[in-house]
Amino acid sequence: MSTEDWLEDTRASYDTVAVSYADQVRHLLDETPEERAAMALFADLVRTGGGGPVADVGCGPGRITAHLHGPGVDAFGIDLSPGMVEVARRDHPGLRFEVGSMTDLDLADGSMAGLVAWYSLIHVPDDEIGRVLAHFRRVLRAGGPLLLGFHVGDGSRLKTRGYGGHPMKVHVHRRQPDRVTAWLDDAGFSVGTHRTLSSAESTLGGVLLARRRPDGA
Repeated sequence: MSTEDWLEDTRASYDTVAVSYADQVRHLLDETPEERAAMALFADLVRTGGGGPVADVGCGPGRITAHLHGPGVDAFGIDLSPGMVEVARRDHPGLRFEVGSMTDLDLADGSMAGLVAWYSLIHVPDDEIGRVLAHFRRVLRAGGPLLLGFHVGDGSRLKTRGYGGHPMKVHVHRRQPDRVTAWLDDAGFSVGTHRTLSSAESTLGGVLLARRRPDGA
């Protein structure tokens, strides 16, 4: 499958389910204290690093963007789906959301103080991960934190229906933490902490916090 094919399938699927998806996930963070703790640590790293803009890449309806903005992080959201961005703007009118792709981030080099990809790499094929992480590294300043959430496991499945019974066409990829860690290392990140846990976010999820290594390190 070409890059254009899986991106278009993902965009169209989430445009279709945007409203029902937002309704189903709106309060998940209320049920996930360990994930909230990881986000609090991420926010603290951003603040102690001098602050600055933080991109929530694959932000969906904006719930993570809004959660991070609460403790004073200058967070904004980017999502492939115009439908999701519309819902995010509706639900969080004081925050910034824009349409964009993690495969080609329209952000200046070294301009981000932090970056979050919360269960948004799960539809990216293995052979595209390196490209995505290269963009993450490019836009982060040296030492900037990267927070990832992902489904833990092996293999992929095609999701054809979901979130209110609407039709979808997306592959859901599950990865082992050591594989994600190796990808990050190859892309120029140092992994600090990672957890594997079951919660409202995922039957088995991985939460991983890394930092961009300086050039030459």
